[in-house]
Amino acid sequence: MITIRVICRTMRYAAIAGVLGLSAWGQGLNQNSGPWVMEESGTTAGLRGIHAVGGGVAWASGTNGTVLRTEDGGYEWQSCAMPPGAEKLDFRGIWAWDDDTATVMSSGTGDLSRLYKTTDGCSSWTLVFTNPDKDGFWDAMVFRDNQFGSLLGDPTHSIFTLFDTSDGGIHWKQDREPGLHADAKRQGAFAASNSTLAFPPHSGGPAMGSRHWEFLGTGGEDGPFVYFRRRDIPDGCIEGMMHCTMNMISGPSSWGRARVPLAGGNPSSGIFSVASGVSQDAMPRVLFLAVGGDYQKPGETAGTAAWSADGGKTWTAAAQPPHGFRSAVAWDADLKAWIAAGTNGSDISWDDGKTWVPLDDGNWNALSLPWVVGPGGRIAKLDPGKLPK
Repeated sequence: MITIRVICRTMRYAAIAGVLGLSAWGQGLNQNSGPWVMEESGTTAGLRGIHAVGGGVAWASGTNGTVLRTEDGGYEWQSCAMPPGAEKLDFRGIWAWDDDTATVMSSGTGDLSRLYKTTDGCSSWTLVFTNPDKDGFWDAMVFRDNQFGSLLGDPTHSIFTLFDTSDGGIHWKQDREPGLHADAKRQGAFAASNSTLAFPPHSGGPAMGSRHWEFLGTGGEDGPFVYFRRRDIPDGCIEGMMHCTMNMISGPSSWGRARVPLAGGNPSSGIFSVASGVSQDAMPRVLFLAVGGDYQKPGETAGTAAWSADGGKTWTAAAQPPHGFRSAVAWDADLKAWIAAGTNGSDISWDDGKTWVPLDDGNWNALSLPWVVGPGGRIAKLDPGKLPK
């Protein structure tokens, strides 16, 4: 019997080239796709990793060991040195802290899932972590700051793979909390945009009593779920301080799970991206959004977006959803709006994810605003002046 892991991997390799975009075209500078202004990437690699650092600095990653960097707001994208042994790796996620420091994640079975880090502006890379499980497959990597991060992989041994780091990604410790239980044949995560894992803003101060939340979205035959946990940072453990060790931050940890009203019931459907932002209520609060659908039916609108205003415990489907499957969603604090993107275009929501308005019909994979990336080396930057109101 074909399991979700087999089908997900088929999606992540062969099917993505077809269903999620075969084109390998050269994009011209300043061409537009709706509000997106195309930029010259200098590559035809399929791009799925993108991280905007700020101050005009952003990093992107993709197939065949491709890593790109811009320091001037996207006017020029520089090709980075290839990490050692990465010629055939698919870099599905990248996380950067400045123009010199970044970690890139490859997705693949077993030791094809790896982390490389650079501290010299991508002139050189160091292999810092390789998947220790021959059956594992990594899906997403996120950091809360320059020390604390998490790494998500498909279920193995009846539990979702989750590693935590407290030293910037040099050392990782696996979380085996029972709340992460999952049947690998019927449930998994998607390595489509490096955004099936998210850290919402934390409450309280950085010392005793601080509450830190983490969310991950899943899909498959068992249907779409969001797993969420809260961790209390103990007394004497201040983020960024050397004495705040992994043992201190890894407990107590308690995972909950909530069903989300997105498309589900088969291995190609579920949640592909989760994100947090601030609601537009009279008394603003943290809001959570999940997007996805069925990647084999990119034009289907039903079950492509949902929102939660109670910490992820309950979810409501969008009354007017995006106009197709969506693999990425992000909150723009300046615009006070949500943007979602996928293989048949992008959409914007001005009302906390309840209704969505189409932006374009382009072929996109991942977001880190103001940038969006896709197959064939596609990189574009959002022009806020071209957004519909």
